[in-house]
Amino acid sequence: MEAGLPNMRILVACGTLIAMVGCSGGGGTSSAAGPVPAAAGWPQISLSRVAGGFVQPVHVTHAGDDSGRIFVVEQAGRIRILENGVALPSPFLDIASRLVCCGEQGLLSVAFPPGFASKKHFYVNYTRNQDGATVVARYRVSVDNANVSDPASEEIVLTVSQPFANHNGGQLAFGPDNNLYIGMGDGGGGGDPQGNGQNPGTLLGKLLRIDTESGSDPYGVPPDNPFVGAAGYRPETWALGLRNPWRFSFDRQTGDLYIGDVGQGAIEEVDVQPAGSPGGRNYGWNIMEGAGCYNSAACDTAGLTLPVATYDHSQGCSVTGGVVYRGSALPALQGIYFYGDYCSGRIWGLRRDGAGWETAVLPVPGALPMNITTFGEDEAGEVYVANYANGELLKIESP
Repeated sequence: MEAGLPNMRILVACGTLIAMVGCSGGGGTSSAAGPVPAAAGWPQISLSRVAGGFVQPVHVTHAGDDSGRIFVVEQAGRIRILENGVALPSPFLDIASRLVCCGEQGLLSVAFPPGFASKKHFYVNYTRNQDGATVVARYRVSVDNANVSDPASEEIVLTVSQPFANHNGGQLAFGPDNNLYIGMGDGGGGGDPQGNGQNPGTLLGKLLRIDTESGSDPYGVPPDNPFVGAAGYRPETWALGLRNPWRFSFDRQTGDLYIGDVGQGAIEEVDVQPAGSPGGRNYGWNIMEGAGCYNSAACDTAGLTLPVATYDHSQGCSVTGGVVYRGSALPALQGIYFYGDYCSGRIWGLRRDGAGWETAVLPVPGALPMNITTFGEDEAGEVYVANYANGELLKIESP
């Protein structure tokens, strides 16, 4: 357990982490996952242990370089490599001295650009130690060792001041368009007290889209971003009205964008933006929480995009956005988006149902209590789950 963390109060799950709503001023309660019946018409899943010994794992990804390596981000400031099923003893990157940890702060994600094998640089998102600001930075791999990077090579790409210690977002991901997407929380405090989610003049409460690979210093703004030239809007904005988009991902087959946005005191949500969208969607916070009005019996929903899936705090307290299964080992899972809850450890499946969507809790036989911080995929599209509670990396299988 970490000491002195702000507003951490529900269950053991909230003793340590993250944006997670009941842990960060949300006012909700949660319960540990109890037995749930098998969902009719849904495939069964199980979890197999891949590796352990990670310390506070919060992000899992691959480099797209045909190496087969899996990269595990540890919140306190290290990135570890899992190679051929073995966690390498030396970290890929160690920047613990530069950041503040933990609670909802720390080293929160890593992203590898298209062509990483030749470019030899990558990006991280962390909260810096002097003031808790969000930093997106570029680092370079060591010339002599592909499994080690150079902490001294840091180039700051973007810095965003944070008014509170929570709701830092933290996700980085390159989209199908080769631009870098950045999830930014609303800046923290219960209920978005500064109104950042709906304020077009701040980067807080937004999903950002920037060009880091065309040589612009420190980055470029894609000319087709939806608010380029719009008065009062930051041009980096791709979407707005987000509370804390802790984890989002792109379907590697379709390009659809899935966002797990952490709720306030009652509702967790998943948002989907279809591939080919011009962006500019407003997901409603803090006018709405989930599909309902926030702190009001009625609200104006004109121009807002509603979530495709929600759950209340009888089932958990903080959504962890996931990934769509596109591997080949488990054909029955094709096209299912897996997401979970940090506090209850439940895992859901989400898939299209004609013009709409259907979702169901997927029971996991024999699973221990989990604090799910992230889902991730390897180069082959197989899906992994990180358990923050015990530092294990698990793989989704069939029972």
